[in-house]
Amino acid sequence: MTLKPSRKGLILLTIIITAAATVWAISSSRSTVDFNTQVKPVINKKCISCHGGVKQQAGFSLLFRSEALAATESGKPAIIPGDPDNSELIRRIEATDPEERMPYKHEPLQPEQVKIFRQWIKEGAQWGDHWAYIPVKPVAPPTQKSSWFAADQPRWGLNDIDLFVYDRMQKENLMPSPQADKATLLRRLSLDLIGMPAPQAIASQFLNNDDAHAYEDLVDSLLASPHFGERWASLWMDIARYADTKGYESDYNRNIWKYRDWLIRAFNEDKPYDVFLTEQMAGDLLPNASDAQYLATAFHRNTLTNDEGGTDNEEFRTYAVLDRVNNTWEGILGSTFACVQCHAHPYDPFKHEEYYKFAAFFNNTRDEDTEMDYPLLREYEDADNLKLAQLKEWLQQHADKARANEIVGFLKTWQPTINSITSDEYENAALSSNWYAALRNHGSCRVKNVQLDNRNKLIYRYRTNASKGVLTIRLDRRDGEILKSVALKNTSSEWALAELDFGEVTGTHNLYFGFEHPEPFDPNRSGVYLDWFYFTNQFPGKGADGYEQALSSFWRLMNAKVTTTPILTENPSDLFRQTNVFERGNFLTKGEKVDPDVPHSLNPMPANAPRNRLGLAMWLTDKKNPLTSRTMVNRLWEQLFGRGIVETLEDMGTQGEAPINQDLLDHLSWEFMTTDQWSVKKLLKKMTMSAVYRQDSKTSDEMLEKDPYNKFLARGPRVRLSAEQIRDQALSLSGLLSDKMYGPSVMPWQPEGIWLFAYNGAQWKKSENEDQHRRGLYTYWKRTAPYPSMIAFDAPERMSCTPRRVNSNTPLQALVTLNDSVYLEAAQHFAYRMQALGGADPEQQISKGYALAMVKPISEPRLESLKKLYQTSLAEFKTDAHKTAEMTGAPDKIDKKKKAADNTTKRYDPETAALIVVANAMLNLNEVITKN
Repeated sequence: MTLKPSRKGLILLTIIITAAATVWAISSSRSTVDFNTQVKPVINKKCISCHGGVKQQAGFSLLFRSEALAATESGKPAIIPGDPDNSELIRRIEATDPEERMPYKHEPLQPEQVKIFRQWIKEGAQWGDHWAYIPVKPVAPPTQKSSWFAADQPRWGLNDIDLFVYDRMQKENLMPSPQADKATLLRRLSLDLIGMPAPQAIASQFLNNDDAHAYEDLVDSLLASPHFGERWASLWMDIARYADTKGYESDYNRNIWKYRDWLIRAFNEDKPYDVFLTEQMAGDLLPNASDAQYLATAFHRNTLTNDEGGTDNEEFRTYAVLDRVNNTWEGILGSTFACVQCHAHPYDPFKHEEYYKFAAFFNNTRDEDTEMDYPLLREYEDADNLKLAQLKEWLQQHADKARANEIVGFLKTWQPTINSITSDEYENAALSSNWYAALRNHGSCRVKNVQLDNRNKLIYRYRTNASKGVLTIRLDRRDGEILKSVALKNTSSEWALAELDFGEVTGTHNLYFGFEHPEPFDPNRSGVYLDWFYFTNQFPGKGADGYEQALSSFWRLMNAKVTTTPILTENPSDLFRQTNVFERGNFLTKGEKVDPDVPHSLNPMPANAPRNRLGLAMWLTDKKNPLTSRTMVNRLWEQLFGRGIVETLEDMGTQGEAPINQDLLDHLSWEFMTTDQWSVKKLLKKMTMSAVYRQDSKTSDEMLEKDPYNKFLARGPRVRLSAEQIRDQALSLSGLLSDKMYGPSVMPWQPEGIWLFAYNGAQWKKSENEDQHRRGLYTYWKRTAPYPSMIAFDAPERMSCTPRRVNSNTPLQALVTLNDSVYLEAAQHFAYRMQALGGADPEQQISKGYALAMVKPISEPRLESLKKLYQTSLAEFKTDAHKTAEMTGAPDKIDKKKKAADNTTKRYDPETAALIVVANAMLNLNEVITKN
């Protein structure tokens, strides 16, 4: 029986609907204008190019409220809060005369936009803080509520992430996808967490375990894998602009691989992210800094150094400082800041002078664009480490704490020294190759402003091939009082350390270093090269037991052969650098003096924070900082889902993409800082345990129409693998991948001639044995000629910070994986594995190979396609022994006397060659190079 609604019921329903619509219309019309979502986007798109940080036409700026309400060149403000009719801004955007109307010579604002501006001014022209610059606060997950129309709909999700995502899906009329099969989850999770296929033991344990906790056990196993650190270090190396060379024209080698190893260990031990950042920003400033904490500061020594002759070392030191500023903002704070070097930010609330206040935190590091990359961490071998520990213990007993720390610090870093590249007033001398002060006979140079109070010893580094040369140091003038004169030992042009004592001198002086030779001397020949100077005091404890042994240990350690890594150390007070605003960004045009500080629009420095890099690290990791946790959460999300919650990882400012789900981003960011205590592994586990992450990636026409880019995550991620992952996967499937971790960067095969353009004589020397098959992050990275196959798959040159790799799809990529020798060798060995697993049957060989790659059986259509490729190839190879030999890597003529049982001979046959073609094609399958 059909029930018909009564007339009264219909009338009542109509009244209810009408009343609700009326209330909604009234409330909508009375709602206040939201500056961030309704006004600011129009200002940024239509107004700011003429009235902002770069230009302020007619004296009018819309960047800050104080500027927008200030008097313009006319003497009157353009905005009068509460009075749109008398506001010049409204008159100009409503004008019909093209010479009067704004935007000038552009399309007028839409009527609805004008209406919004009117209402906004009427309501007081209130400004609003952009969401990303407001401190993170806890956000409760939405609740899943059943509606009248879906009362029987089951609840969906496994954790809080799912509640946020599902709520967003519903607003877009989307429904989640079913969970992916186990094989897909295994491969997806392995590639995401360790960047390569899971080890066989872990894979088998998951696939053969039907327990409810099997998936969580898999997550935990992969998080605990040592390969976890390698995968995530590779990501951070882009942010750190890591490379094995210095950049610029000469692009010489730089030994900084120990920083890469520090990253791997930091991720593996799940170093809390606040500590992870603090040690990289200011590990050297921590109390009793360890070698590892010094190493961490190499993060900001990945800046470029210009070793070309004739360049200005101070200019390129300055560029390195500014790079550190820009890197910190783009990589750690997810905001564009570089443009503030020249003017106020055009779109975000950062003023020109604030750029240089921030730069002041980095302006007092000891590095000065030196050829030796000073300062360096000097790491001793075991025997010398013991010597250092014994000396440290002796010093603690015979010197005050500050002096003991100074000596130990100097042994570890050779700092603080005065580099000879800062010398000037050369007479019959020059700065050789822009690196060292070189003095000819009767030549001299000046070292400025040397603090000599309480200092009576000089340790210096020099080289000379002249005997009987004399080094003279004079006070204040070239012909001034002699502070010391000393005979130089001939070092046969090798660098050596020497010391000299001098009398008590007070105050700050200019010192003139001169070279004299008593015999006839080639006037064009440099007599001595000076590297650095260290003014200090006598070694403490003279007369005490063990003094001679301690002094001997000191000099043994000073001259020890050590491994070195560029690090940051801070200037002492007598080498302090003043920071000035650069007018229009030009480092030659110094403006007002500024002190270290952070932008006024963000959280202030913590009350107890020193005004140095350690204080800056405290500000970055303060829970009030609105950007640090959001940026890292967004980055990790992008790595798992292929797209950040804010797509523009490098820019969460007003010109960046709006967050797809701001509540989710803030919820995770707050949890990351508080509940998770900055644990990256806990955050990754939370994300990978969600139902959102576990969805099948299959799509439909309806899904593609509603959400072509999967912004709302109604299906699983589908993203091409990174350059490193594609290489690592190919080597893993072939059985060639080396498990070796850490150590100097390696040089796998690459074509000849790629380095020929540089004049420095460096050569690519192919690594031997397993080193040529190590994971991609260990590949030697030359900035001016990066590893070609990596670049083809969108790896950056690492000249500067790369917060986000944007995947491309070009024919070059297929050319690499089909023709590059590394991938051909991988295909050969992959084919051997297929033969070992599949026996003599080609169908079984292909099936086993596909199962190795995808962890699941091959489909019938795919199998038929690959079988056809095998048969076609086999027919060709059977008629062409030369091609067979080329494909299998055999010589053109095979020794027929070899025994038939010889496996090597078997691998030269046409069947093997055909299977190699299939293996190569399999490594190129879309599903193999894509995370589905």
